[in-house]
Amino acid sequence: MFKRLTRIALTTVVILFGASAAPFAADLNDVINVLPKFAIPMREVGDRFQNMYFAAKGGNWGLAYYMSKYMNGAMNPARVTKPQEYELWKSFYTETFAPVNKAIYAKDFAAFEKEYTAVVKACNQCHAGMGYAFIQVVKQKSASDVGVEYKLPSKAEDVPK
Repeated sequence: MFKRLTRIALTTVVILFGASAAPFAADLNDVINVLPKFAIPMREVGDRFQNMYFAAKGGNWGLAYYMSKYMNGAMNPARVTKPQEYELWKSFYTETFAPVNKAIYAKDFAAFEKEYTAVVKACNQCHAGMGYAFIQVVKQKSASDVGVEYKLPSKAEDVPK
């Protein structure tokens, strides 16, 4: 459906703007090929996941939830480029990861740490199941982004919708 709508939109552009627009019209596959697949968004997921821990540990629950929200959003290109893998991610985030978000909203670090540790294990199981057993998530000793204040008191509800 998405491919069909995109082709219709590109055809409409060519018709509306005439032959001069033809060099700018791209085939849908050209557009898809320049989008990040799974590995690039997953790199952002990893950094945000690590930062989330330090935000929660520092009581910056708003930052922890912000990292979670945008960690999930980072995977959006995979909807188009890797739809089957994206469905696995979507299920993971809405089911397996949900207790982490619940702990963030509750501002409960003990529950957060327990659920975060369970997610690390689930990530590694998923990686192995997809043929990437050589990718093992560990809890870092420090955050990925050092230029952020992790100890700023906040709550998850502070994150704009």
